[in-house]
Amino acid sequence: MDSLRIATRSYTYLDIFQNIEGKDAAMSDTQQGDWTQPAAMAIPKGGVFKDKVQQGRYGPIFPKSPACYGFTIIAKIIPGREEVFYEYAKNIEKAVAGQPDCLAVLKLHYLRWVLFPIKGETYFMYQGIFDTNFDKYTEDAVALFSKYGINTVFENLEGFPADWKTNAPAFVKFVREHQCPSFLEYGEYPYVSSDEIKKALKVKAAFSNMLDQMQ
Repeated sequence: MDSLRIATRSYTYLDIFQNIEGKDAAMSDTQQGDWTQPAAMAIPKGGVFKDKVQQGRYGPIFPKSPACYGFTIIAKIIPGREEVFYEYAKNIEKAVAGQPDCLAVLKLHYLRWVLFPIKGETYFMYQGIFDTNFDKYTEDAVALFSKYGINTVFENLEGFPADWKTNAPAFVKFVREHQCPSFLEYGEYPYVSSDEIKKALKVKAAFSNMLDQMQ
């Protein structure tokens, strides 16, 4: 029992957290509420609160919700290009498997891609949840594609700008024009960033390891 008490005193939650991420890691980035309580947000038509709207470089900044930032883009694909989307998805799977941090700059939580028909024509839906705002995500995506010298699957969408690699504002304009704002968002652990989630999982793993060593 003495050894257990000594171990418990020596390895507190804060000690382990600071050892993993540094002395400032225990300070949460979550600023907008208690993450232990689920939260929901009803969003006005158009996707912004008119009395709280902030102007970004390309237009109003869509608000951060309990589900963090995100967008849903819906656009018609160029006829005959459907298989390109499936191949592109496989390429992303391989890229992430080979270099797990290749998309890290985007600060993503989740991506979901869907193809679906409307009156005989195929549409693409791109849903993303991330920790940066709408415009920064798009700019970072352009920079990421340029860095690795790869093309975006958006090139297979009708009306997408051909000069997107050197014209980030045109890319952002296209994305904004095809954004379908949500009107309700919910978070079981609201406003928590992906970095915070990973830190918490590291702490959990460290505690599990500590308990294993004590047995």
